[in-house]
Amino acid sequence: MSHIPRKRFGQNFLHDANVIRKILAAIAPQPGQDLLEIGPGQGAITLPLLERCHRLQAVELDRDLLAPLAQAAAPVGELVLHNRDALRTDFCALRSGEQRLRVIGNLPYNISTPLLFHLLDQADCIEDMHFMLQKEVVERMAAAPGTEHYGRLSVMLQYRCAVTPLFNIGPGAFRPPPKVESAFVRLLPYRTPPVAVRDVALFARVVQLAFGQRRKTLRNTLKGILDATDLAALGIDPQIRAEQLALADFARLADRAAEK
Repeated sequence: MSHIPRKRFGQNFLHDANVIRKILAAIAPQPGQDLLEIGPGQGAITLPLLERCHRLQAVELDRDLLAPLAQAAAPVGELVLHNRDALRTDFCALRSGEQRLRVIGNLPYNISTPLLFHLLDQADCIEDMHFMLQKEVVERMAAAPGTEHYGRLSVMLQYRCAVTPLFNIGPGAFRPPPKVESAFVRLLPYRTPPVAVRDVALFARVVQLAFGQRRKTLRNTLKGILDATDLAALGIDPQIRAEQLALADFARLADRAAEK
């Protein structure tokens, strides 16, 4: 399939056969499952997935890729292509019946974080997610409190999903090679989050405010909704920064804000 990768779509096409085998082993697709791929590109993962599950949906923004991909897939299985922007896609509406989606993708680096948040909003209809992402993004997703990469993305993802980095992928596995290392990660949405939160929207706001100015202390970042007295009442030092708080601490902060 001849196609010049387009920078505006963040296209880096996977071609390494060994990496593709590792990805398929991690996903372990089965016939009858409701699989959906984001950004199938030239079909490096799409076609072997089809061989195993026989039916697959895919969301692809670049219309020039649709016809060649459909032609290549025709002898292999049923490929249902949706020519649309993943950031504006209602994934729950693409389910077959009530079965939860298994979502797979080589996510463009330039939209990976907003796309992850978009998918979190629809996590109730998703069984699991397997993504290739920039290695630094995966490190942020899985980071623990007090570490360099811990931030808003870490807290919000770990509230909704179990995050498991699986393996790293070098630039040479893609065409053209990106200037960064990549990694493959599994996200397993919780049916019941690991911490209880009274108001999820307020929890998200507290996390966003706390990390909005990373160099400032909680006394300053949260002053619009919580004061130093509130923090002290929870046993949290007002002089510390957001990266020193665990997921459960943010839940307590949000519940205190909800009480007020």
